[in-house]
Amino acid sequence: MALTIYHNPRCSKSRKTLELIRDAGIEPEIRLYLEDTPTADEISTVAAKLGLRVADLLRRGENTFKEATDLPDLADDAALAAWLAEHAIVLERPVVIDSDGGGAVIGRPPENVQALLP
Repeated sequence: MALTIYHNPRCSKSRKTLELIRDAGIEPEIRLYLEDTPTADEISTVAAKLGLRVADLLRRGENTFKEATDLPDLADDAALAAWLAEHAIVLERPVVIDSDGGGAVIGRPPENVQALLP
């Protein structure tokens, strides 16, 4: 099983999700998405795997979102994915992707990751 977690070590939900994965005996690829920012295409792919619109990946409580003057139309998935690639702090976290099975979950709550674990 090949899992990737878009991880922010400062986030308690992200840390708990990572702990649950490791408790299942899996060492995921850890992508520190604030340092290794996903591309617009990667964000669009993640949204598709989650069965969500790109707008559903927004952390609307983040100041970067609330204060944005360059935010595109929330219905324009391509433009919004490009915007998120430039403002990764607004990307919902943690996202866990199963490269083998093709699925993905958002670890809010962290127990959501159980759907991907054996």
